[in-house]
Amino acid sequence: MFEYLEPDDSDNSETGALPVPPKSGSPSQGTRSLNPEKVRHMLYGSLAAIDRTIKILHVLGYTDPNDWSDPIPVPPTSGTPGPTAPAGTIWMAIATKTVLIE
Repeated sequence: MFEYLEPDDSDNSETGALPVPPKSGSPSQGTRSLNPEKVRHMLYGSLAAIDRTIKILHVLGYTDPNDWSDPIPVPPTSGTPGPTAPAGTIWMAIATKTVLIE
């Protein structure tokens, strides 16, 4: 369903977009129309879990740690049971990436 694209040295690190390689055998190689679209990623959990996830995504080359917002506490919801961090506070961090859509 999804085609995973590997980043290369010619990536524009300012937008964080991945290039779309031309399809093999296509007569119009490299001339496909690409539309940038923003995707927002949200992490919820303890500060330790958020920090670890951000570091993993950095090692994988997906996001830079500076792409993420500072963690903010999520207000508790009244009467709705949900996951809680060990300290009882749930935190959230957000990153926005630009992807190219054909």
